[in-house]
Amino acid sequence: MGKLADRTALVTGSSRGIGRATAERLAREGALVAVHYAVNADAAEEVVRGIEAEGGRAFAVRSMFGEPGDVDRLFDGLERGLKERTGSAELNILVNNAGIKSVQAPEEVTPEVFDEVIAVNAKAQFFVLQRALGLLPDGGRVINISSGITRFGNPQEVVYGMSKGAVEQLTFHFARHLGPRGITINSVVPGVTDNGTTPIFADPDIVAHIANMSALKRVGQPADVADVVAFLATDDARWITGAVLDASGGSLLG
Repeated sequence: MGKLADRTALVTGSSRGIGRATAERLAREGALVAVHYAVNADAAEEVVRGIEAEGGRAFAVRSMFGEPGDVDRLFDGLERGLKERTGSAELNILVNNAGIKSVQAPEEVTPEVFDEVIAVNAKAQFFVLQRALGLLPDGGRVINISSGITRFGNPQEVVYGMSKGAVEQLTFHFARHLGPRGITINSVVPGVTDNGTTPIFADPDIVAHIANMSALKRVGQPADVADVVAFLATDDARWITGAVLDASGGSLLG
């Protein structure tokens, strides 16, 4: 029996990368995991099948953040899936991971790009959490995935950085709000992580440069971050809330 046996979890954006590794890690600890995806149903089902092959429990839910009705669509699928498998819609763990990037010069950012990034990375995180409040029991867990871009300046990622800064503010303020219910909420800050889909990691020179940024002299892997998230989801982390945990391998030490 794992540390999360008989608990339920929603991991947004979990068809690939850090989200996928997190869904798999929580399932190995015994949680029933809702694997959220936006467009790639095949990838999400692959995650579910992999979890089930290892004896875990999972199901996929779809919602495209930034579209009208996105949160309603997500929770319709989530609650239906939970009730079918447990008889209840109770959600013990929420991992707000879904996000998109914007990499372009500040002068080239359009209102449309700005609105999309903020809608997916900040607005959706807030309203997913707001909707989850009615399903989270006392003692529940919320983990928000931020980014190392909140710790250093890169003009080409200004909008992305703004959106992730908002995620950390969500953590700070909700820690006070949820504390009386024993619900903890924390942010995890990854550094550059090889999510298996970014072409830059095929270039040995770039990989060497990124590895050199880390105090541990290697490139971060999704499992490195997922293990931190899993810790925060367990009772072992019961006395941590409102925190921002650096899971960058020392890439943000300056």
